[in-house]
Amino acid sequence: MSETTNSTDTSRTNSSWAVEYDVEPIRIRDPVAEALAVLEPGDPFVVTYQDVVKAAGHSCPTASGAYRITQLGLDALYPDDLPVRSEVEVLAAGPRDDATYGIMGRLISIVTGAAQEDGFGGLAGGLGNRQNMLTFDAFAPDSADPTFRFRRTDTDKTVEVTYHVGDVPDGGPALGNLQQIIDGTASEEDRELFAEAWHGRVRAVLSDDSLFTVTNVRQ
Repeated sequence: MSETTNSTDTSRTNSSWAVEYDVEPIRIRDPVAEALAVLEPGDPFVVTYQDVVKAAGHSCPTASGAYRITQLGLDALYPDDLPVRSEVEVLAAGPRDDATYGIMGRLISIVTGAAQEDGFGGLAGGLGNRQNMLTFDAFAPDSADPTFRFRRTDTDKTVEVTYHVGDVPDGGPALGNLQQIIDGTASEEDRELFAEAWHGRVRAVLSDDSLFTVTNVRQ
């Protein structure tokens, strides 16, 4: 009788990931989670970059850029308090069908809860309503780089975050190994060199604040 293996092993944790990232998590309150006793009142959800990677299915400068855009935007909006889902409106400068804005908008939505018309409508009385809190093509940016605005609905305070993607390190020739990896013809050395270059770019995005500009927007 041959041995069988369990292909649905659920014991895998972040500590066994092939790559680790040193970046602070995002802490955000959720009034619905508090009302339904998922969280104690005042306690936040803790969203890590690994959570965003799980949602995206991969780690890349776009996913890490979306994470940092969200983190920097929320930090600027709430310098003294925890941000609150359903009180953060997200405005994207580009269209949803744009490859960059579409992906980033989805990942930012996962963290903030802000959604389009298909979002959660809230509990009785509208508590926690997140519908129509995410808008694409919402404003004309000063830069061609990905730009998002975050607005507090309780105070109208608005901040704008621009991600200077052209300044992200290019990773060098090792990134050219990707096609061989996809084809299954790459050597182990090719794979290691690619991984080092690829995740080096991601780490740069997660650690280098000069890749982002955060400004207050006058209403």
